[in-house]
Amino acid sequence: MQNSASSKEHPTDKLYDVVIIGAGLAGLNCALTLQERGFSALLLEAQDDIGGRVRTDNVDGFLLDRGFQVFLTAYPEAARRLDYRKLDLQAFLSGALIHTNGRFIRLTDPFREPLAFVPMLASDIAPLTDKVKVAFLRQRLMSTTLPQVFKEKDRPIEEKLTADCGFSQTIVERFFRPFFGGITLDKTLSGSSRMFEFVYKMMAEGSVVVPRKGMGAITRQMAEGIAPGDIRLETRVKAIDRKNCQVELESGEIIKTRAIVVATEGPEAHRLVPEIEKPASRHATCLYFSAPKAPLDEAILVLNGDGDGPVNNLAVMSNVSSEYAPAGQSLISLTVLGETGPIDDQRLSESVLKQMHNWFGDQVNDWKLLKIYRIHHAQPDQTPPWLAEPSRSVRLNSGKDNNIYVCGDHRENASINGALASGRKAALAICEDLKVAMA
Repeated sequence: MQNSASSKEHPTDKLYDVVIIGAGLAGLNCALTLQERGFSALLLEAQDDIGGRVRTDNVDGFLLDRGFQVFLTAYPEAARRLDYRKLDLQAFLSGALIHTNGRFIRLTDPFREPLAFVPMLASDIAPLTDKVKVAFLRQRLMSTTLPQVFKEKDRPIEEKLTADCGFSQTIVERFFRPFFGGITLDKTLSGSSRMFEFVYKMMAEGSVVVPRKGMGAITRQMAEGIAPGDIRLETRVKAIDRKNCQVELESGEIIKTRAIVVATEGPEAHRLVPEIEKPASRHATCLYFSAPKAPLDEAILVLNGDGDGPVNNLAVMSNVSSEYAPAGQSLISLTVLGETGPIDDQRLSESVLKQMHNWFGDQVNDWKLLKIYRIHHAQPDQTPPWLAEPSRSVRLNSGKDNNIYVCGDHRENASINGALASGRKAALAICEDLKVAMA
């Protein structure tokens, strides 16, 4: 996407109804919702492109999402906003391949793959009682509404799995810890059980996919609905003048408006407005390798069921969508959970390749490192009681003179759906407040 590269070169003469700081999912959805209701909005993005954490880079013909990400088609906010047909969504196979005790074992969803039901029952991935409980959990959540899910008692995921659902430690260690640890970026499974049930429900009701041309296609599609010039890139906000309802850019430019939305990730939102609670951060590192031959032929997630080695999960992205790699090449995504800052790229890569050699043998010798993404704020930490209040207010306060709003996944839940919902709610609150002010 091409937009103004410098606020100094393109000062804002137009008076916008709303200035939105941040052009990620929440900010984009806020802007689109405002536009649909007749309000003008200017998006200020500090980075060189839109998307926030949902971006895709092209590196030598390979499409690299900024961190391993998937999209769940059952997300209600996404279905409201996005054109799935144009995204040309490509699905992962249901279930997972789990590497444990030197071999791969398949765990499938018998409701989606009935022919795999008998082999799954015969496998030793977990006791038979666990497999029955997985099916029961799926059916229970499909008959539970989302409001009900977020009213359930919130507790750590591991406690929910063992104490409430009755799962054995075997299936917790082999499946739930790497799978939902990868989703919440927390191997300890200390995150929110509400979030666990929300994601599990979304997976049961829809498909796990990526757009054909990478996750960044989601935000690019959203930006198509915003007028040229209404998004300014590489424009960092220095401070917010709440009294005069204006923002000061690092360039020195002042932009006055009627309402301001802080649509950045949590730590940056706290910097701009200290009243906004700063969430702790979950860290993740994603390594991308090219290979002349894929280590497996399926579009399926591979999990570390033993917990040995740095890699938590692996996916051959070119098996999911051929657009992710040039012809004759494969793209492999590997995720390491937690902070890897003290480890330099070479040592991290060597450690990862050593583990992969144990999994796939000598073919790993032909893998070539493309890029490492160290994402220091991949998600807000949602350890209970963070989601005790599932939706935080998008209004900074309830005072009549308030003109500052906030949205982002830290106001709802750490998901694409949460970010989109928060952006829409902020826009609707502004529409209501501005109309009252005009009256």
